[in-house]
Amino acid sequence: MQGVGFRPFLYRLARGLGLDGCVRNDGGVVVIEAAGPAEALRALVARLRTEAPVQARVADVRVSELHGRAPAPGTGFRVGLSIRPRPAGAAPGRIPPDLGTCDRCLAELFDPGDRRHRYPFVNCTDCGPRATIVDALPYDRARTSMREFPMCAGCAAEYADPADRRFHAEPIACPACGPRLAWHGVCDTVAAAHGDDALAAAEHLIRRGGVVALKGLGGYQLVCDATDGTAVARLRERKHRPAKPFAVMVDGVATARRLARVGGAEAALLTSPARPVVLLAPLAGGLVADAVAPGVPRLGLFLPTTPLHHLLLADLAHPLVVTSGNVSDEPIVVDDDEARRRLAGIADGFLGHDRAIRSRYDDSVTRVVAGRASLVRRARGYAPEPIALPVPARTPLLAVGAQLKHTFTLAAGGTAFVGPHTGDLEQQATMEAFTANLAQLSRVVGVTPGAVAHDLHPGYLSTQYAAALPVGRRIAVQHHHAHVASCAAEHGVTGRFIGVAYDGLGLGDDGTLWGGEVFVADLASYRRVARFARAPLPGGEAAVRRPARMALGYLFGSELPDERVPRAAEPFLRRLPDREVVTVRRMVERGVNCPVASSAGRLFDAVAALLGVRDDATYEGEAAVALEALAAGFAGAPELPWRLTARDGLVVYDPSPTLLALLDAARDGAGAGPLAAGFHATIAAVTVALCADVAARHGLRTVCLSGGVMQNQLLVEAVVGGLAAAGLEPLVNELVPGNDGGISYGQAAVAAARVRKR
Repeated sequence: MQGVGFRPFLYRLARGLGLDGCVRNDGGVVVIEAAGPAEALRALVARLRTEAPVQARVADVRVSELHGRAPAPGTGFRVGLSIRPRPAGAAPGRIPPDLGTCDRCLAELFDPGDRRHRYPFVNCTDCGPRATIVDALPYDRARTSMREFPMCAGCAAEYADPADRRFHAEPIACPACGPRLAWHGVCDTVAAAHGDDALAAAEHLIRRGGVVALKGLGGYQLVCDATDGTAVARLRERKHRPAKPFAVMVDGVATARRLARVGGAEAALLTSPARPVVLLAPLAGGLVADAVAPGVPRLGLFLPTTPLHHLLLADLAHPLVVTSGNVSDEPIVVDDDEARRRLAGIADGFLGHDRAIRSRYDDSVTRVVAGRASLVRRARGYAPEPIALPVPARTPLLAVGAQLKHTFTLAAGGTAFVGPHTGDLEQQATMEAFTANLAQLSRVVGVTPGAVAHDLHPGYLSTQYAAALPVGRRIAVQHHHAHVASCAAEHGVTGRFIGVAYDGLGLGDDGTLWGGEVFVADLASYRRVARFARAPLPGGEAAVRRPARMALGYLFGSELPDERVPRAAEPFLRRLPDREVVTVRRMVERGVNCPVASSAGRLFDAVAALLGVRDDATYEGEAAVALEALAAGFAGAPELPWRLTARDGLVVYDPSPTLLALLDAARDGAGAGPLAAGFHATIAAVTVALCADVAARHGLRTVCLSGGVMQNQLLVEAVVGGLAAAGLEPLVNELVPGNDGGISYGQAAVAAARVRKR
């Protein structure tokens, strides 16, 4: 209830009911002291739930008597001063997420008669920066980076006026007293400018095909003309991002509909206060350059997130690439001096301002799956809004997540705070971003962990970080149990369920790499009941970067070999360098640097290579994404042959019949598109069969689907439909990502359940 105009709402409600007293922030919660007729007090309690501001989340209302401390009759109702520090034993504080520009502020922005006309930092109680400017709770201006900007008389009057929508709007500002734009040109541009001139310099550079580093809400962004293929290619080269798609910012839903298929649910996401990037099916012949999102099934679109973005879109009148201000795989830059150092080789100019960013927040990414919104990356606009833990944590917990798409989670009682997306924990800069975000969030919400949950993999930097913490208890959580637990926990499932974890790689409890698993599980424990057949990863990580190597692993080292498969793959083998084929075959036969994995993600990689879709991957999951894009145009393709077998007490999917049929059909002239679609249909059918078998044997109906492969929309919608038709109840991640971005929340849910069980 912080940062959403709740105190002003309470003030107006209580005054309207004729009550005396006050409302204040007290250590991060809202406290109301009120006196008056019993009927009016009952109305206050009821209406503060039903009439609260749209962004408010009233989790709990507790009522008690004041016993002699009641406000005196006739003293009126007021907004009181916030209280700090937080009382001992108080519930964790809650940081409000950043909110996109509201319609009323937008009207002021473009009204020539308004004093905030074209002011890039206009905001009110319904919109503007929150989490990215907070230093401490309670959420008051003095504890944000806006304390550096004393209010002018006009803003102070609005801030103090209960009838004004800027009543206690903490980031309130105007051209007379608020933050100001600044421009720094790199070469062949205006060297320096401020205010309107700074914006004009940035727009001039973008029109000429340049790249601008823009200071957004939660960090710097790189901006260029999305319709200019040369500009987009230049950004790719400088950012070292050869293929991964860029997000595109458009001025409204009407423009989005010219670029992609936008239904009612997608439009609601685009226009929501979180303003996330929404993944949409692109339309042919769209306005943006082909280089924006090459070979992917979805185009990421979003609407302007700040008044500054609105001005850019209005002035330039065409879509913009707006992507993270970093070199690929590094954390987004938030500091002005650091931005000029780290982005100097990418940006042609810097459009910044003098309001400091306190916490790093990248843009959130979401999509609609089976009619429901589902997060792919949880950051600005969503984090760190708390998520419920169905089994409360008896002791405050820190869950440090995994390695890729990293997040962390702080948990206390029934509340979990999932930190914003950090990136991949593979270098020192990302680790520093993680620890800085953790320290800030822990301090602000008031959670000091007494236990830490971590992945089984000892090589993960997150695991090593957990091992060095001076906490009383460390709880190791298997990677894929955390995946399915994240789905179960956010849906409030505390009993047994069927967990399906389709993923890239995660260390299993048997020492092998897992990734195509079916469990009978609850939040505290799991039992593996089915899996995909194993295959070697020739060269380990090298096989992840080169799907062609993964295909060779299946051809030469499948756990359930069929000699017909490598023979049918002769056209594929002839396409590869002879030396590579010979070397990899020898590695597999001798077991040299060839860890085995039961991974659904690596099987998708192998099929992409066998069909000639991708032999190499420049980012994690690229081959599978391209395979999905190829399959998207061939809905209804029949499934390929498949087989389930028993092995070591588990049901195992043997992909050999599938690969053999795929290779034979390709040799006989079948198109790669229909075969890619048939492969998706096959994996969906296999999944439904495995779950139906487990459900019958164990008396379960609920199926929790999670893992990175479940980001494949074509696959997950087919699986959800098939499970529902089989009489089962499928659940997918919605509030946290199904990829590794949701791992930390799953770890926290597992750790809390285990501690409670003990």
